[in-house]
Amino acid sequence: MATSEYSEATPASADSRLRHEVERLRAENDQLGEALVSHAVVDQAIGVLTVLGQIAPWDGFTVLREVSQHTNTKLSTVAEHVLKHAQGAALPDELLTELRAALARRTTVSQPGT
Repeated sequence: MATSEYSEATPASADSRLRHEVERLRAENDQLGEALVSHAVVDQAIGVLTVLGQIAPWDGFTVLREVSQHTNTKLSTVAEHVLKHAQGAALPDELLTELRAALARRTTVSQPGT
């Protein structure tokens, strides 16, 4: 007589699988929540760069990305520093140097006739 997969599963193993799935979904939910907050911070920093750097929004993201890559700093961390700087905090020297360089590249690219 052939037994099915379901008849071999004990209530304890089914319960264990369900607990594991709930834990996995909770972890995924936490990650999505963190990503949502991080995305909002990046968007706000792009807005700051757009206004203060007088660049287009798509250039604002490029600037953040370049600073992140050149300083080996997470994009969201760079964005947090930009937001704090807009409120009067000092930027770390390495970020300030890279931010100025990235903004200069975007300004040069955006100017007609260059």
